[in-house]
Amino acid sequence: MNQENQEQIDLEALKKDKEFQENLKLLESEMKAEESIAKGYQLLDAKLLMEASQEEINEIFTFIVNKAFDRLSETLSQQQKFDMSDPEQWATARAIYEHGIQRYSENDLKGAKEIFLVLYYLIQEQELSDAMMIHSASVMAGHDFDSFIENIADVKSINPNDATAFFITNFVQPQDILLQMFSKEVAEGKALLAKIQDNSKSVEN
Repeated sequence: MNQENQEQIDLEALKKDKEFQENLKLLESEMKAEESIAKGYQLLDAKLLMEASQEEINEIFTFIVNKAFDRLSETLSQQQKFDMSDPEQWATARAIYEHGIQRYSENDLKGAKEIFLVLYYLIQEQELSDAMMIHSASVMAGHDFDSFIENIADVKSINPNDATAFFITNFVQPQDILLQMFSKEVAEGKALLAKIQDNSKSVEN
């Protein structure tokens, strides 16, 4: 029996496994009760594996995105940063990033630029933070999504076993060189963030 047939049989067995199905229901109830984005992703992965209906997938994805932006608002209002060692905050950043990538792929350049800038501001880890600035600078420099993937990002080097693999952090040039190449856009991005910070302080006062 080849591996593909074995995987197909295992999948069919899981669909009929009452204990597995009960565990999925428990995970879904915990996700909602705890408003957990991390558990939302666990459930989403399981449902995708089980080839669930598009309606079910969309419902979970909507939950993840809505909770992530609620959490983003709280983090900004409390002037905190994302702790990427915390699974829940990491999942929040992932959801916001994936939404930014979706905006970028749909040619919503303004929305994508702002999301990547916010992530640059909120993520403390230097390599990941700088990667978000490179994303934003690429948008500002006029690269559409296809150009970004083909000419700037190094998607071939992504390690699927790396926990940060959901974020593009490898590029065709070292990060410091790209940040120099995009120095004009980086300055614009930082100026925009400073303006937003000033406006938020004015509102508070």
